[in-house]
Amino acid sequence: MDRTEKREFVAGLNQALTATQMIVVTRNAGLTVAEATDLRRKMGAAGATYKVAKNRLAHLALEGTRFEGIKPLLKGPTALAWSTDPVAVAKTAVEFAKTNEKFVLVGGALGTQTLDAAGVKALAELPSLDELRARLVGMIATPATRIAGVLQAPAGQLARVFGAYSKKDEASAEAA
Repeated sequence: MDRTEKREFVAGLNQALTATQMIVVTRNAGLTVAEATDLRRKMGAAGATYKVAKNRLAHLALEGTRFEGIKPLLKGPTALAWSTDPVAVAKTAVEFAKTNEKFVLVGGALGTQTLDAAGVKALAELPSLDELRARLVGMIATPATRIAGVLQAPAGQLARVFGAYSKKDEASAEAA
């Protein structure tokens, strides 16, 4: 990379990091190209971005963002993963780390709060934003279905009573 490419990379990374909520720092020594591609696909499916960056360039990109606290974590072969949904990026990184021993979680940051690897794992156990929305809609819809069931029950009972009377009348008419 020449200087202009480095400046563009740092500016692009800085812009991406200022628009995000969560960053996960990982150590990726020994990942094969196929494993890294698989990880990028999984991150992309979760709405996250995964980039390997030189630590010096990452330090420059972090300046002026709320994630400056993760600078000490950038030692050795590291990569950054980020997303606007904090749980999605943490979940994807933790699940990939479980299946690949070369991929190690170092830590991360949620806003201005710096997290260690245990903090990222704890965050990964939380439900994602989409799951929380689905639960909320389910909780709102449940009372409505119960109300509809209660309102329909008397009408159903009346129909069964009328049906029983009509069968009784038919049986008495056949007997006479």
